[in-house]
Amino acid sequence: MEHKMDIPGLQSFLVEAFPQVAGEIEVTDLAEDGLTVRLAVQDKHLRPGGTVSGPTMFMLADVAVYLAILSRIGPVALAVTTNCSIDFMRKPAAGADLYCIARMHKLGRVLAVGDAMIYSAGQEAPVARATLTYAIPPK
Repeated sequence: MEHKMDIPGLQSFLVEAFPQVAGEIEVTDLAEDGLTVRLAVQDKHLRPGGTVSGPTMFMLADVAVYLAILSRIGPVALAVTTNCSIDFMRKPAAGADLYCIARMHKLGRVLAVGDAMIYSAGQEAPVARATLTYAIPPK
């Protein structure tokens, strides 16, 4: 399946539709079955104990899979998360950016299913993984 949005288009969409995260998340790679995004970790993303917070990692996984879907269907702002399961496996480094590799497993007319693997820069093993389902609104 071909891409309907490229990296600059996805970044522009974030600026317009989700300015609250647009300056923090950068699409770094667009693949046939998904994409990779980077989160510039800041103090506001940290929790006590010197690690990135769970809500921050959830947001990263959610945005990554959302953008992977939009790369295929175009700028459909009302595609929404209907389910998410996330496993926090390791402590990410406080001073390192996070990378999330999102992959699409199903892209139907009304539902999309994907997963996200989150890595802390400088660590080989993933720090979290998530599976997400999205509802795609009718055209």
